[in-house]
Amino acid sequence: MAEVRTLPLSRPPNWDWQEYAKCRGLDTSTFYHPENERGPKRVRREMQAKAICATCPVTEACLRWALATREPYGVWGGKSVEEREAMITQQAV
Repeated sequence: MAEVRTLPLSRPPNWDWQEYAKCRGLDTSTFYHPENERGPKRVRREMQAKAICATCPVTEACLRWALATREPYGVWGGKSVEEREAMITQQAV
């Protein structure tokens, strides 16, 4: 077994904004849809997540990270997967 001299950071250094996120410590099921969730149920869940994001002091940093990494799941920075994909597509045009 290799010798470990230092433990890795708990998060990448550019994630300091997460310390101040309103979603920190909340149930992740608000932000990530279960398999096969569709229709009004999904809309309601995403609206709940976006309401939390709307009061968050780090929404912009969160959205920048999700766009830069092309986060494929969940509500990040107040935007759904589909909304982020549309933003990326618009930027490419």
